Amino acid sequence: MDPTDALAKTRRAPLLLVLVLLLGAHPGAQGEMQVSVPPLVEVMRGESATLDCTPLGVYDHFLLEWFLADRSGVRHLLAKAEVRGSEVQARVHSSRGRSPQYQLDEQGRLVLPEVQVGDERDYVCVVMAGAADTAEATARLRVFAKPETTDVSPNKGMLSVMEDFAQEIATCNSRNGNPAPQIKWYQNQQLLQVPMEVNSNGYMTSRTVREASGLQSLTSTLYLRLHKADREASFHCSVHYSLPRGQHGRLDSQPFHLTLHYPTEHVQFWVNSPSTTEGWVREGDSVQLSCRGDGSPSPEYTFYRLQDMKEELVKTDLEGNLTLERVQRGQSGTYGCRVEDYDAAEDAELSQTLELRVAYLDPLKLSSGEELSLPLGSGVAVNCSVQGLPTPVLRWTKDSAPLGDGPWLSLSNITFDSAGTYTCEAYMPTVPLLSRTQTLKLLVEGKPELRPEETQPKAEGSWREGDEVRLVCSARGYPEPKLSWSELGGSLTEPVPGGQGWVSSSLTLKVTNVLSQNGVSCEASNPYGHTQHIFHFGTLAPQTSQAGVAVMAVAISVGLLLLVVAAFYCMRRKGRPGCCRQGEKGAPPPGEPERSHSGSQRPEQTGLLMGGASGGGRHGSGGFGDEC
Repeated sequence: MDPTDALAKTRRAPLLLVLVLLLGAHPGAQGEMQVSVPPLVEVMRGESATLDCTPLGVYDHFLLEWFLADRSGVRHLLAKAEVRGSEVQARVHSSRGRSPQYQLDEQGRLVLPEVQVGDERDYVCVVMAGAADTAEATARLRVFAKPETTDVSPNKGMLSVMEDFAQEIATCNSRNGNPAPQIKWYQNQQLLQVPMEVNSNGYMTSRTVREASGLQSLTSTLYLRLHKADREASFHCSVHYSLPRGQHGRLDSQPFHLTLHYPTEHVQFWVNSPSTTEGWVREGDSVQLSCRGDGSPSPEYTFYRLQDMKEELVKTDLEGNLTLERVQRGQSGTYGCRVEDYDAAEDAELSQTLELRVAYLDPLKLSSGEELSLPLGSGVAVNCSVQGLPTPVLRWTKDSAPLGDGPWLSLSNITFDSAGTYTCEAYMPTVPLLSRTQTLKLLVEGKPELRPEETQPKAEGSWREGDEVRLVCSARGYPEPKLSWSELGGSLTEPVPGGQGWVSSSLTLKVTNVLSQNGVSCEASNPYGHTQHIFHFGTLAPQTSQAGVAVMAVAISVGLLLLVVAAFYCMRRKGRPGCCRQGEKGAPPPGEPERSHSGSQRPEQTGLLMGGASGGGRHGSGGFGDEC
């Protein structure tokens, strides 16, 4: 026994004796006492735990003591409190090296700050209210700790499925948890039901280690007998741990796969790229043949070609690929692949063959050559021939417009519209992108054909002298025609953009009376003849501005003539008195004043007017008289 505990019991004896005497002398003392203590207190590591101890009934004065019971059953006094009514005198007796120390609160409850796994013990509360009234109860403290991250270490070696015993798969580790967790194994997310007993199909082992901190670490190792179906399986382990109040937690490891060794059972052999649905490859392409066996690790592959029923070695490869660079038609034939796997079963089919068919298409040939000249109105039949495998399809087009399928192009009654470029195309429906074309340029010889552009306006009498007009002539034929004009200023003969053999020339001029009568001619000529067109303008419309000028000219001419006549008359009468000067006139009638001739009208004008008006009545007969 600890000397400190013995001393405490020695000091407590007189006090207990006094309480027994006092309670025994009290007439209302109770015969039996009960105390309320929670039997189990659960707390997470690092948190604070509080142990409650409350007597059942009404007691004005009692003594409360907390003891720690070790695994051998010996009790060690930790703290005590004396309660008198509402007053509590508490004192911690011994913390037994714990840090932080035990505490008693104002209600006499035992407080354990920052609980550790070592605090996971039985704590006894003893309450005494006299010699006869004594009660005690035990509270068990349980401490929980969440484990650290789950680690898994898979077997990184080559595991053979041909072994008839369970092999080590992986080891799973869970560190620093409390209480000790459980480790479970999963394959493809399904729980593996493996026993702990060693057997040939599968089992698991487990080992628990208590660390210096009191926490527990768990290690589990899985053993399984493997099969070929496990080559793509996903494995992982999971740690299941407990928490306060019946709760549970789970920590999963990262998934992992195994590297297995299993023999080849089947072989596949195919044309990888490029190929068509019919199995043809294009001549000149780089072709890859691929061979795959379903064994592991990858076996050695032997490629060969069958020539006259004999195997001709082509290549040995570890990856299973045979590449034929710029394959030619002579490489068509039967190719084979064989897997060299000595662990395979005797009845396993380890070789496969395929037929490599190389499609080719030779250049096209035209019976007429690439250029053909024919006279206007004639006919021709052109053959397009080609060699290829598989049999190609032929078709003729002109300017992308289809003319028909087949090797023959037949033309009759040829016109200038028949001239142009014809295309023979050979293609293979079963081999995309394998095609060839050959073009034929057809030239039609003949007298030029002329196409004038009509002038505007076209109505008779709509043109006026001086109007500017642009005339355009277009022609076609072979050899290419030359264009000329009856008037100077025509442009050079140039091809019409997109005109399919048409050439054109233009002339810009002003309309005159001469042109309106004779017109302007355009002529197209080549060695086969010439063709002419005359542009007519018709009768020109009158000019309104010229008619006004003519009227003004006539008026001015008449005025000038009158002035000349008046001047001549004055010169004839120059020697006579009163001619062309102011003469004496008769006296005005009585009562009328004499008028002066200072106005705007001169005497010569007055006499002229008067003479004209009187007609010579006053001076006898004869002409204008003597008056001016």
